[in-house]
Amino acid sequence: MENKVYDPSKYEYAKEEDYGYKPHKFWKTTWKIVKYILLAFSIFMIYFSVIIIAIQSFNSSDSTTEFASFTFANYGKMFGKSSLNSSIMNTFLTSIIATLIATVVGTLVAVGAYYLPPKVKNRLLLLNNIPLLNADIVTGISLMLIFSIFLIFNKHIFGFWTILIAHVYFILPYIILSVHPKMKEIDPNMLDASMDLGVKPFRSVLQVIIPAIKGGIFSGLVLAFTISFEDFVVGYFTTGNGYNTLSIWIYTSIGKKSLYPGVYAFSTTVTLIMVAAVILYNVIGGRLHAKKKD
Repeated sequence: MENKVYDPSKYEYAKEEDYGYKPHKFWKTTWKIVKYILLAFSIFMIYFSVIIIAIQSFNSSDSTTEFASFTFANYGKMFGKSSLNSSIMNTFLTSIIATLIATVVGTLVAVGAYYLPPKVKNRLLLLNNIPLLNADIVTGISLMLIFSIFLIFNKHIFGFWTILIAHVYFILPYIILSVHPKMKEIDPNMLDASMDLGVKPFRSVLQVIIPAIKGGIFSGLVLAFTISFEDFVVGYFTTGNGYNTLSIWIYTSIGKKSLYPGVYAFSTTVTLIMVAAVILYNVIGGRLHAKKKD
């Protein structure tokens, strides 16, 4: 018997079109174009306000409706007004102190909540999420009413301390929300193992748990500082006369014909610093991650 050699050219195979499939090349190409257009439009809308402020920071005219000529003079005016300087210092002072307090307290709460019984932990996390979902104006008015109770003891209570307490209150949940998921990534027996070796509980948290979740702590710290730095609503209702943050100072200046040009320059500078910090963090983090793999 002769061995039959398989020749694929002699056979015809069914094609996708034979089963009613249509390639729809036109619609696929159209959808690709639409996707890129929507992506570009979304990015543009997100950064449109930042771009406008950056352009205005180089405008020699105080008017926001016309661009007279390109200049760097506005950057020299950033700290040319004492009230603006005071509000910038107040903003940094309030945000930094509030962020540090909230980071310490929030980290300890997140670590403690992780070792609670499941039912208690879930209830605690539910209570933590309520301030996140609450409207800023409701939070601001509620804190204002609470602080107003103490006016009978101190008529000048509204100011640095009230706005600081308010900022700690509303950024604390963000720290807990950032740290708690990191706790799920570590070995649950790590704390017990440390204490079995003779290390005291609080020292075990500082030397064993904290280094293991430092990524979540740092993320929460940056997020909390950003939210505190840009806050207006809560700060507006809880601050007192003579103590203005940058956002409150800008709000009180909006009624004028034009905003002080140094504000645009300062806002652009802060944006550039934050962008550089994010890029630097990602570059350093990527290199450290690559070294660990090696």
